Amino acid sequence: MGPAWMRNTGVVVVAVLALLGCATTPPASQPGRAAVHQGTQSPRPAARHELRAGGSAWVSVSVATVWRSPRSPRPVDSPALQNPVAMVRWLSGMSLDQRRDLSGRADTQALMGDRVRVLGVRAGWVRVAVPGQPSPLDARGYPGWVPRRQLTARPPTVTPSWATVTRRTAWLRTDAAEGRRRVRVSYGTRLPVVGRTARELRVATPDGTVLRVAAGDVVEHPRSRPALAPSSASLVSAATSFVGLAYLWSGASGFGVDCSGLTWLVYRVHGIRIPRDASPQSEAGTPVRFLRRGDLLFYADGGLVHHVTMYVGGGRMVHAPGTGDLVRVDTTASLGPQYAGARRFLP
Repeated sequence: MGPAWMRNTGVVVVAVLALLGCATTPPASQPGRAAVHQGTQSPRPAARHELRAGGSAWVSVSVATVWRSPRSPRPVDSPALQNPVAMVRWLSGMSLDQRRDLSGRADTQALMGDRVRVLGVRAGWVRVAVPGQPSPLDARGYPGWVPRRQLTARPPTVTPSWATVTRRTAWLRTDAAEGRRRVRVSYGTRLPVVGRTARELRVATPDGTVLRVAAGDVVEHPRSRPALAPSSASLVSAATSFVGLAYLWSGASGFGVDCSGLTWLVYRVHGIRIPRDASPQSEAGTPVRFLRRGDLLFYADGGLVHHVTMYVGGGRMVHAPGTGDLVRVDTTASLGPQYAGARRFLP
């Protein structure tokens, strides 16, 4: 996803960059523009946990897509608006043209348990800022709109340790007498640990339910430390684990990523906070000439940064090229003429 200052360059530039396959930073969200797991819809929070402007809320579905406005979703996007959300059904139900049409509609995604700041509430929608996704659009975090049913104002359970998902996706489940509940969550999802066995961890979800996750699908770590220790080798290993995943405009999860969603998500799990979009990423970190594994490489057209990749060594990079493509490893020479510099976020 590309530069914030491009929001004034008009529809033509946005359309061109959409064809290049990497989302641009959108204009600031404005009110007044609106629309796999099956299960029952989560109840609305109790009055004492009501969503209020200026307060905090937490994502209560596996992945909440952050929309440009309440009128941005189309009928085909209905599975992405529910609680529980049906990510696989949503993605499999879109044609290639419908995936391209997400440009200008959806801007990013937030994961189960992520905190958002409530900026406003209206007619089933909540205007939010996502603090964990820095953006020049709003100092409070990436702005946009999320269906009210996908958020809870119930404060999360506080425990000494987190379980962070380190596989592309993982299943949370219970064997309750009333029937087995299964929720598929994304890489990078972080939930408080409330118990453990040799093979499983018990985690608390934002709605207060305790579910189980396979120990091999997560890393348990103290709240004060990242799931994965930051290093060049670990960053590259994490990024290349997404090879073969389909590109998704606005994607920042194990169900689909855009170019900067991939780099942001991998760095997040390593405890390194970088901007969400490609152009702001290109202005952060330390500029470098001689590349090291884990560095981010940027590409521009007409001076406008539109793409980011991660250097994996040996003249190669891993990236999410664009709609219709899969995450893959290419040579850095493949985008050579558009190269616009590199940034390092490791010491």
